[in-house]
Amino acid sequence: MRTAANIETLLAELDHCVADNLEDQDLDFKKWDPKSRNSAVRAVVEMAVCMANGGGGTVVFGVADRIQGRGQAILGVPPEIDTNLLKKAVYDQTDPKITPVFEELAVPEGTGRLLLMQIYPGMPPYTDTAGRGTLRISKDCVPLTGTLRRKIGVETGETDYTSEAVARMDAALLSATALEALRNQARRERAPDDLLGLSDTELLATLGLIKRGKFTRAALLLAGDEPAIREYLPGHNWTFLQMTSDTDYGVREDRVSALPLSVQRIEELLVPFNAITTYKQGLFHYEYRTWPEIAVREALMNAFCHLDLRIAGPVMVKLYSDRLEISNNGGLIAGITPANILHHQPAARNPLLVEALTRLRLVNRSNLGMNRMFSALLMEGKEPPHIREIGESVVVGLPKRDLNAAFRLFVAEESERGRNLGVDELLLLQHLLQRPEIDTGTAATLCQRSEPEIRERLSGMESAGYVEHGGTGRGAYWCIHPDLYNRLTEGDLGEARRRIDWEAAKTRVLSILMERARRGEPGLSNKDIRQFTRFDRNQVHRLMTELRQENSGLQPPGKGKYARHTFKQC
Repeated sequence: MRTAANIETLLAELDHCVADNLEDQDLDFKKWDPKSRNSAVRAVVEMAVCMANGGGGTVVFGVADRIQGRGQAILGVPPEIDTNLLKKAVYDQTDPKITPVFEELAVPEGTGRLLLMQIYPGMPPYTDTAGRGTLRISKDCVPLTGTLRRKIGVETGETDYTSEAVARMDAALLSATALEALRNQARRERAPDDLLGLSDTELLATLGLIKRGKFTRAALLLAGDEPAIREYLPGHNWTFLQMTSDTDYGVREDRVSALPLSVQRIEELLVPFNAITTYKQGLFHYEYRTWPEIAVREALMNAFCHLDLRIAGPVMVKLYSDRLEISNNGGLIAGITPANILHHQPAARNPLLVEALTRLRLVNRSNLGMNRMFSALLMEGKEPPHIREIGESVVVGLPKRDLNAAFRLFVAEESERGRNLGVDELLLLQHLLQRPEIDTGTAATLCQRSEPEIRERLSGMESAGYVEHGGTGRGAYWCIHPDLYNRLTEGDLGEARRRIDWEAAKTRVLSILMERARRGEPGLSNKDIRQFTRFDRNQVHRLMTELRQENSGLQPPGKGKYARHTFKQC
């Protein structure tokens, strides 16, 4: 939910972008229809239904979402519009009933009044009284089709396939090997001893996997033998392929087995291909695998936990020469996308199964599993996972990269000093090791954070000596600190690894000068240019001389400490 203060801050951005660019899963801007009150009220009801089905949010009425410029975009809502009547209209025309909260926001533009409609999360699906409905997905309201209604049922737990009691409680349906594997994996994660010490049926009952004297599908998925799984969970199976090309494979294994045995066997199949790098530090030798075990385990557990068991098709593990891919049927739910998955509220496709695994400490309901996967790769100087949603399936790709020993040592030493680098810091540092700088907007997208949040992170990193920044306002940019860069690249600053080459530097400088001129801001001093190019005074002088010869819009900087290179449109 967005507060009035938050909306006021966003309105200031309208001079630089259109309102549509500011919209999100929980925020929409709508122009008020001044010609037809009925049409305007109908739009309010439609947006209430859309937001309620999408998990709640804020709708700002009185702002045109495709017009740039605050004075032109903010049209306002007529003063005679009564919020009590709008609230009654939404309540009367929705099913189940939606009770919105309206707030007024005073502005100097248009009618001087905006309306904020706050829709709180409920129990979807919602429609209007004629049965029509839409669902908020990212920035759009899409028709509430039968498929989406089923998806909502999954998200709310009303149609948890794994919670259905399907088989009489018979020990013959269980696999002793699967149960021991389950206990061993849970013991490594420090699950409670009193829980793991229970008998097989007591353990399953305590985990809530036995209902009315019957095994649920979740019980059989965790502990069933192969015949029981084939009978009661026909959609559960997995395939491992060691790909020799995009179309051919060498090693292949297809199997139907309980979840703990499946994870265990896939990890065994990966061992010959998951090479170990030994790193010597003093008297100690540390071993690192190509794909950290934590990252592989989290990716596998995620695939099996969020598998849509009603869709025939295996959890697929494909090992390529340059990556490992793990995919499962069943798309992302509850508004989660690859672009927000790091910080989105967690949602389970199979709640009973996830609840049982959570109590065994094999998964985490606080969305820490995804962060653990990212962190395990990034702290070794490797790329983060590549997450894609393809139709009704999700693919997690783990790139094959070598260990960056200098970076791993840096992370360890910072941890010893009490500075535990989070995923945001690791993502930003890895980005800056490969690129000369990053602006605030790119950093926010990379870390899946808002710009205010990422500015706070970057400021903290600057205080710690990791980064430094140049420019001001929307033209601000951030670079890795030179000393840290030298350390993490082990002093390799040869021509092939220069952070910004000559032509790239000219392009970047010209781009910044033109952008600052467009916004009416001062140009760049020699010090500014030295900071982000890492060139010395003579190099910067030569660079700017060449640029002025190539671009007639560039103005000489003048003299003195206030001298600035500026761009003037001819």
